[in-house]
Amino acid sequence: MNVPNFGPGTDPGVLRDWARTVEGLGFDLLLLSDHIAVTPDVAEQYPAPFYEPFTMLSWLAGVTERITLGTSVLIVPYRHPLLVARMAANLNQLSGGRLVLGVGVGWARQEFAALGVPFERRGKLTDDHLAAIRRAWENDADYRAGEIPIWVGGNSDAGLRRAVRLGDAWHPLRFTLPWLRGALDRMKAITNEQRRPAPGLAPRIALRLTAEPVTAPGRLAGHGTIDQVMDDLDQLRLLGSGTVILDPFNGDPTETAHPQAAWQALATVAARRERQAGP
Repeated sequence: MNVPNFGPGTDPGVLRDWARTVEGLGFDLLLLSDHIAVTPDVAEQYPAPFYEPFTMLSWLAGVTERITLGTSVLIVPYRHPLLVARMAANLNQLSGGRLVLGVGVGWARQEFAALGVPFERRGKLTDDHLAAIRRAWENDADYRAGEIPIWVGGNSDAGLRRAVRLGDAWHPLRFTLPWLRGALDRMKAITNEQRRPAPGLAPRIALRLTAEPVTAPGRLAGHGTIDQVMDDLDQLRLLGSGTVILDPFNGDPTETAHPQAAWQALATVAARRERQAGP
């Protein structure tokens, strides 16, 4: 589950309820998004309040017991790599090894400017920071706290290449299944070119249940009837997905004031999955 940690309806109590609801329904993973400076380009899509993910995940670790926690995605150039390495290692240790670090390069030019980070160098900075984070985890005892998977986001070919070089899994966001099949073909070519093994696949898909089937050619995975959504999950599993993240946010910030609709959609998916699994 990707939980909205932003918007007018979001507060600590709502986020606690999200975490307990998701864990109670039997889901395995809860992810939060990342922005630091809610500049106008960010606020247009993800208005304040926007809770910083490491801070919020640390708190949620204390109100949950089982569920894995993580980011989708942490914007790597925004923080010094040793700070990220230390915060991630500490959070993983304090939560009992329950952290997944989803990462990305970022997109909000005004936020980059507010933080004094060069937007045009975000790809190179991300590569350098990820390499530094891994070195810290591997070589400095102060940063060690068990294995922390790095999921590299990004739907571009640059994101694919970064996932092959630096990631434990590729973490594409919101797509059609035909697009994903084509992207996996491109990844295979990249792995052959770089002579590296393919990373795992951990996609994040939209979740929007409808009463009637969605038949448009551009239907996003996760949009449609419960039968369509469950078939999407089956197809993703066949394509190699070890984990699939469901994202119920559909672009309207006022949704954050009424999370019950999203919880019902999640309960529907959980009940169908349990029924399919059988006794």
